[in-house]
Amino acid sequence: MSKLSFEQISMRFGEVQALEDVSFSLEEGHIYGLLGRNGAGKSTLLSLAAGWRHPTAGRVLLDGAPVWENAAAMGHIVCTSDGNMFPALRVGEGLRWYAQYRPSFSIERAQELCDIFELRQRAKIISLSTGYASIFKLIVAMASQAEFTFFDEPVLGLDANHRDIFYRELTADFARLPRCIIISTHLIEECAELLDRVVILKKGKLLLDDSVENTLARGYSVSGPASRVDGYLAGKKLLGVRSLGGLKTAYVEGSPQPEGDEGLEFGALDLQQLFIQLTNS
Repeated sequence: MSKLSFEQISMRFGEVQALEDVSFSLEEGHIYGLLGRNGAGKSTLLSLAAGWRHPTAGRVLLDGAPVWENAAAMGHIVCTSDGNMFPALRVGEGLRWYAQYRPSFSIERAQELCDIFELRQRAKIISLSTGYASIFKLIVAMASQAEFTFFDEPVLGLDANHRDIFYRELTADFARLPRCIIISTHLIEECAELLDRVVILKKGKLLLDDSVENTLARGYSVSGPASRVDGYLAGKKLLGVRSLGGLKTAYVEGSPQPEGDEGLEFGALDLQQLFIQLTNS
């Protein structure tokens, strides 16, 4: 089973430190959520993984071999941004080009996805709307069937129906051919159910790399009148709070202790809210 490793990766653009000493690994058989606020370094990390850039320091390795200037490695990695190539071609021509140069590319699956998304294969790529340009990139990535498939803000410009189709077809693809899929997105709530692992970047540094199950087991939520919640929180480790009028919701590390706290509601952590609290703290 292949592994893509980031070893002490740093990336600087002039005075901007986009990534700093980031180390973790990606493995096949998982759907990762790559999460971070704007400017956290998500797109930079994916560009390094795809071999488009060379890091300022550190290495990106596929099964021990550097991905930079490694044509063999590139056959195993695809990123949605690949889909903006050859704008003068028609959709069908672009798909056939990819079928020629990516050995695992399935032209049958690509054509099937065009039908499902109602993307005309005779349309010129350059003339596609923002939504359908995104759909073309998604189709290329899914049909490539690469062991490491990266989706950078995959639903940009898609309406609710097309977003639902993407999540459904991606789930079907993964069930049929398990591989490593990364979804880098700000719409955490929409795709949370697809993810089984999560990687969080904060200001260019790795904040978290763990399973979704372990991540959500870190704590719980408690809600109720602000004065009651404040009383309950004494001596507990707080992840974050939200207040609305006289009501408060707190996110607490550890296991709930509801005995003797009538008037309070206890619940599980929500991935999106946990992300917000972790990156704000």
